[in-house]
Amino acid sequence: HGGESFDSSAEAWPDLLVDRRSMGERRLWTNRDPVALERNNLVSISQLVIKSVVDSSLRFGRQLDSDNTPLHQLFVVLDLALRHGLKTSRRLLLGKRELWDLLQNVEKFDHAASDITATVRDLTTVKTAAGRARAWVRLALMQKKLADYLKILVDNKDLIAEFYEPEALICSEEGVLLTGLLVSLNIVDCNLCLKEEDLDNQEGVIDLSYYLRRKEDIGRDDNNEVVEEKDINTVIDQKNYIEEMNRNLAANVTNLQARIESLTNTNALMREDLAINKKKIGTLQHENNSLNMEVEKQLNMANLSRVMKSEVEKYNDLDPKKENEIEDKLSDEKIAKSELEKELHLEIQMKAEMEMAMKLLEKDVHEKQDTIISLRSQLEDIKSINLEMYTKLAECEKSLTYKSDIIQKLEMKTVAMADTLQQLDQKFVDTEKSFSGSKTQNADLRSRVVESESKIVE
Repeated sequence: HGGESFDSSAEAWPDLLVDRRSMGERRLWTNRDPVALERNNLVSISQLVIKSVVDSSLRFGRQLDSDNTPLHQLFVVLDLALRHGLKTSRRLLLGKRELWDLLQNVEKFDHAASDITATVRDLTTVKTAAGRARAWVRLALMQKKLADYLKILVDNKDLIAEFYEPEALICSEEGVLLTGLLVSLNIVDCNLCLKEEDLDNQEGVIDLSYYLRRKEDIGRDDNNEVVEEKDINTVIDQKNYIEEMNRNLAANVTNLQARIESLTNTNALMREDLAINKKKIGTLQHENNSLNMEVEKQLNMANLSRVMKSEVEKYNDLDPKKENEIEDKLSDEKIAKSELEKELHLEIQMKAEMEMAMKLLEKDVHEKQDTIISLRSQLEDIKSINLEMYTKLAECEKSLTYKSDIIQKLEMKTVAMADTLQQLDQKFVDTEKSFSGSKTQNADLRSRVVESESKIVE
């Protein structure tokens, strides 16, 4: 069944599915309800188209693209169903109601729809609201949540009442039935390029010859060649998948080996730094011991200075010059003692910092060693997976060669049968020639017999 192109401004639907008259004119029928017939027609053709799409996906076992005829017809039928009973009256301030305005409300109930809604808003190739609604339906189908989104609309009666007439498909029981039919599309994988399609001016053509069968066609089974081609395509796809996995695993192995080498070098450098720091700590400990000995000496000197001071105080009255000299020595000793104490405090701080640095370095070395061990285990796992992939690839190649040999044998048998048929045709032609010759000889003999009989009678 064919129809003209339609857009958001002028919608020309196929007459067999949807009546072009307004809802008010269609309500005037008294004998039969045309709106109910429209809903039944849409649900019936939707069931046929959805079954055709699912069968096409299962038959070929690949993703469906925009060139797939059943998938194109599915989008046409969905556009018809979603626009059935849509209010066409204009609002005072907001303008005409569009299907795109309704579909944008789905993201309020399901956050998964916000991604595809934002994508449709950012499309530069789509200019009209009808085109954006068609793009949204395609993205929802690729997301495998079209049935869920439509169920949200069907369940929100107050929301759809603002956009649809009461007799619309979405507002009736047929809407629930259509939602159940769309659930089967969750097993279909689609790969659609929205920028290459003219969504603003979609062709509303439904070819019903795909769904109508003649009596003489029922019972035929011509799927052997299709099944063989499907098996070969499946093996080729498996082979390509295994080769791609093998390449990815090889790249991962090289990356892990490079990381292991870098970590090994880093570990060696850390060990060298650890040895250098241990040597530095040893020298610092030796200097600390020597400084402690100097401090002890200075303490002894301080004690001696106290003793000498006490002695000087005893003989203070006797020798004032010696007292001044002793005081000068005592002040020098105090200054030297304070400097030694400062140096000792600094050395103690440096020793604590070095010990902390040593602990951090040892912890980092242990962590790097654990990382290297885990990376080696991952490398072993990847090698085992790579070996399994190699075996699977060999098995697939063996199966492919076996099936190609079978195909060659079948082709040779076909050629031999064709030669045999040609020989039989030639024999048939020769037999016909001999038969015609025998017929002429028989006619001659009959004429001679008749002549001889006439002569005998005379």
